[in-house]
Amino acid sequence: MRIVAGKHRGRRLATPGGRNVRPTSDRVREALFSILTQGTAVLPSDTRVLDAFAGSGALGLEALSRGAGFASFMDSDRQSINLINQNLIDLDEHSRATVLQRNATSPGQTDAPFDLVFLDPPYREGLAPLSLEALRQAGWVAPGARIVIELSKKESIEVSEGYSLDTERTYGNTRIVILNASA
Repeated sequence: MRIVAGKHRGRRLATPGGRNVRPTSDRVREALFSILTQGTAVLPSDTRVLDAFAGSGALGLEALSRGAGFASFMDSDRQSINLINQNLIDLDEHSRATVLQRNATSPGQTDAPFDLVFLDPPYREGLAPLSLEALRQAGWVAPGARIVIELSKKESIEVSEGYSLDTERTYGNTRIVILNASA
């Protein structure tokens, strides 16, 4: 797996072995960031990104490569935390990131909310709506934030109060749902 675009374009990312982590494919990341950046490939430099259920950190690292100012990576698995830290070191991005070993369904409070939130929970476990609500309640989601949820194409998610559906796309077995938080 590689960074698709930006200053780290083409750089390899360390990925986990086994089937516990399912990194977002290069093709899906490329399509997703084309939507998020409206084809410019660049995120505003003041964008604060939260990559929850981060796994390898591919989504947050892609955002940093494309110009985001800061990324926080959240995962409950120690192996994933180590992997994210290694990827940040390899890309020399540790100064613009934090790595948190936390569960996104009970994240605790944050000092500042995030403008772009990635939720890539394990498929078919119903964790997306639970984590979305928990993150909102704990102050992680900024007013007007964009939330990207990755699901199995067979899963659906109900858009809860405080959010509106921006777009929904399917790529192979992956469904991407993009929501906007109320301002």
